[in-house]
Amino acid sequence: MTEVADLTHHEHGDTEGLSNRLNWLRAGVLGANDGIVSVAGIVMGVAGASSERSAILIAGTAALVAGALSMAAGEYVSVSTQRDAELALIEAERNDLDRMPEEELAHLTLMLEEKGLSPEIAQQAAVQMTAKDALRTHADLEFGIDIDDVTNPWGAALASMVAFSIGALLPLLTILLPAPERFYVTAVAVAVALAITGYVSARLGRARPWPAVLRNVLGGVFAMGVTLLIGRLLGTRIS
Repeated sequence: MTEVADLTHHEHGDTEGLSNRLNWLRAGVLGANDGIVSVAGIVMGVAGASSERSAILIAGTAALVAGALSMAAGEYVSVSTQRDAELALIEAERNDLDRMPEEELAHLTLMLEEKGLSPEIAQQAAVQMTAKDALRTHADLEFGIDIDDVTNPWGAALASMVAFSIGALLPLLTILLPAPERFYVTAVAVAVALAITGYVSARLGRARPWPAVLRNVLGGVFAMGVTLLIGRLLGTRIS
């Protein structure tokens, strides 16, 4: 009996708030990845055009601040829209349960039958689940929504902003090293960081990690190479 109780407690502890934790983690990984790539591209371009560290630092800092705020705002708007949709579905389902409980019970029975239960067992299960918590049951089975774990836009926005800033700091600091070492150090550091974010994002999506790592690294290196080339061309023409 003790083992069964422990398993039940463990399962509840793992799933409570899981949707929001995954949402924050997803926002953090994407934010870090964007911070690494975008700021690396900008500072590489500026460093290719100018050897002045002050100019590189100003451009990189501006890109870090603007990017972090933009990521936070975008994530907040996106997740807020998702949250509003989830709350609207919950409210509509609550109204349906108040207005036509018999129809909703029949709908729940049908859904359970479609999941493989016999009509008799589905009817019994539907009655018991409705008696315990009808709204929670319908929100979960119909829409996949946990009414206690509706997405939180503030957490996602904060995770995205902080992760972007941390990711952006890496190329911003390495590009301030003396030339020409700064270009090589920045490229290697960014490639390693992108490999990590690619691996983590793939694991979150339960996909094969190495294709994601390869795509991430090649995309970031390509972006840095293009911006460095543009910076050198513009620096040569302007000077």
